[in-house]
Amino acid sequence: MLVMVSEQFACIRIIGRANFTSSVDFKILVDELRQKGCECFVLDLSECLLMDSTFLGVLAGLGLKLSGGSGDRAGHSVELFDPSPRITELLETLGVVHLFRIIQGSFAPAAPGEAVERAASDPSKAELTRTCIEAHQTLMAISPENAARFKDVTQFLAEGVKKSKPE
Repeated sequence: MLVMVSEQFACIRIIGRANFTSSVDFKILVDELRQKGCECFVLDLSECLLMDSTFLGVLAGLGLKLSGGSGDRAGHSVELFDPSPRITELLETLGVVHLFRIIQGSFAPAAPGEAVERAASDPSKAELTRTCIEAHQTLMAISPENAARFKDVTQFLAEGVKKSKPE
């Protein structure tokens, strides 16, 4: 991930695969930026090869938070720059595309800033599992059709968490 932050917005370039392992780093980054007052995010997906459901769920959660839970993009925003047709199809299929503004074309940030590469962390298995569960629960809450898709996986992950906790 490359990150460029200005006073008004943050631009995050996702390179390669946006999957469950990178979703933890993405969530931490976004939470840190929001604590510093950032409420407008542009995700440059021009080099993002694929996005799995966990990353999509974390991204959808951000879209919901910035819309005040209403799913309305009127106030704060998350813009997705140049997502691949496959990623756009996933956003539509999972019923979350309305949370984002999709932009196609060339990207030039309106405000100057410096791009910095964000080093990947090494999240624990518990962190990964918790993020996966939360992401899929978000997707199921947004669209009832997603419950059939993700009910089993969330249940499986939750059972794994219960088994790993000492009694």
